[in-house]
Amino acid sequence: MPDARPPLTLRLLRADDLPLLHDWLNRPHIVEWWGGEAERPSLDEVLRDYQPDAMAAERVTPYIAMLGDEPVGFAQSYVAMGSGDGWWEDETDPGVRGIDQLLADAWRLNQGLGTRLVGALVERLFADPAVTKLQTDPSPDNQRAIRCYQKAGFVRQGLVTTPDGPAVLMVQTRQDFERSRRPG
Repeated sequence: MPDARPPLTLRLLRADDLPLLHDWLNRPHIVEWWGGEAERPSLDEVLRDYQPDAMAAERVTPYIAMLGDEPVGFAQSYVAMGSGDGWWEDETDPGVRGIDQLLADAWRLNQGLGTRLVGALVERLFADPAVTKLQTDPSPDNQRAIRCYQKAGFVRQGLVTTPDGPAVLMVQTRQDFERSRRPG
């Protein structure tokens, strides 16, 4: 039976998306996990830090998640090796990508949409043969995110200390991704 849900796709972030992204980054359910109250970004900070060209210079690729024609979330991937500022200093594989994402609306949580978003991001990133592994680092307290990543094929590796504090390192290797796509 065909899936009647609107498709969830990712498109590259554009400069004209930045006011919308600013709004999203200041919503309580996002602020809780993206730096807390002290890190709420101003519009000027979003306009500066999330410009697609500025992100590309940092080896970050930003996306807007679309449910049909409606923007519903944000995602980003980045080259983990050499990401700087204390992040993944021991990483030596240039094929490892880190990911982060959010759903814009709190009322859309707990409906499987986050898993669809992560799944679309995984598919897109592993379409590049240079990508060897994906990793993410939710807060140990963010059980919703941890469950979402597990449903999308990520495996918990253990606790790590990041510049943002304790995190659960979760990974999905290309080998595991390809194995999960094989029939039977």
